[in-house]
Amino acid sequence: MQTFQIPNMTCGHCVRAITEAVQAVDPAAQVQADLPQHQVQVQTSAPRDKLVAQLTEAGYAPA
Repeated sequence: MQTFQIPNMTCGHCVRAITEAVQAVDPAAQVQADLPQHQVQVQTSAPRDKLVAQLTEAGYAPA
């Protein structure tokens, strides 16, 4: 399980975009978002650096 702080995640659209970005790296990844905490938990076997790069490219750079 990997946890990311995503300061600019504010709505359901953000969650969908983040989920799509994560699943572009690992289609089997499980994504759980906590909007009030701006936190995303990802169950994946993908390397963290690849996820960070993909999230950043999607406009949701982790803090």
